[in-house]
Amino acid sequence: MGLRRHDSDGRRLPMTAFGQPPAWESPSSDPNDTTFGDVVEPTTLESTAEDGDFPDGEATAAYDAVLVGEPYDRAVIGRQGASEGPQAIRTALAGVKTHHFDRGSVDRRIADIGDIAIPERGVVTVQSELERAIMPLYEHGSRPIFLGGDNSLTVPNVGAAIEALPGSVGVISLDAHLDCREPVDGPSSGTPYYQLHERGLDAFAVVGARHFETSSAYAAFVDEQGGTIVTADAVGRDFDAAVARALDAVSEVDHVLCSLDMDVLDATAAPGVSAPTPGGLTTRELYALLGRLGAEDRLVGFEVVECAPPLEDGSMTSDAAARAIAHLLSGWSR
Repeated sequence: MGLRRHDSDGRRLPMTAFGQPPAWESPSSDPNDTTFGDVVEPTTLESTAEDGDFPDGEATAAYDAVLVGEPYDRAVIGRQGASEGPQAIRTALAGVKTHHFDRGSVDRRIADIGDIAIPERGVVTVQSELERAIMPLYEHGSRPIFLGGDNSLTVPNVGAAIEALPGSVGVISLDAHLDCREPVDGPSSGTPYYQLHERGLDAFAVVGARHFETSSAYAAFVDEQGGTIVTADAVGRDFDAAVARALDAVSEVDHVLCSLDMDVLDATAAPGVSAPTPGGLTTRELYALLGRLGAEDRLVGFEVVECAPPLEDGSMTSDAAARAIAHLLSGWSR
């Protein structure tokens, strides 16, 4: 078994970019409990493909989902703290039980590749190096679940899919904000979708956007790109119609990624984010939405960003993030 170790320019990929994968264990003492702590396996980048030898052969993904930690928040607009998100989400997820009443137990092979080593450099360099490190996961069919980290990481997480996968790519962003500012002073957590549209992102939908939380110019930008904005109010008024609008926005692309910014939730449900605001989705709405999106057979990746444990007392936001991952996995289409 082998993985391609060079990018399209022949440069060697940073195969040691991932740290030691953590060992998972359940905190439950009940022998009848099966939690994600029991089922997540530590792995390495080389072990995420079952067979095949790039570039001459095809590899088969060894896991249904691969967790990737991205402890970085130096590009955040506002309050920092999201660099501590990956560990907090893992801790919370380890104790979440795998049973869903409607879909049964989450019966998937799930691995954790550890935290990616992020260089102490400028945001442009960080985005570029992360993209190169992530590309092998997509190339052999792994479906990564990125644990952020701030929203600037969306650029490498999606950009790697644009570069590695044949065909078109679209994003469904669950977010209070549009994050499509022009990076005049450099990239930030507010610029990812401007950057990705410059890269050729084929389709874009934002679900959960808040009135009075964005500028008219950015709403116009999304409209000019042919994107779709589904407000938090629209989700509350007619959930099924809101989901249909989001899926329709990406109906013509070959591959879909879902990005969850934890500030899409109402501030009462997710206070530990950089910019908590009222009027957001409820956790029940979010989980139902993720169950539906997880069933989309074109879904190739998922990220959770802007979970910032130091910005709250307790673990409400990381608990919500962990259960968001569980709900997505319960709907996972294959």
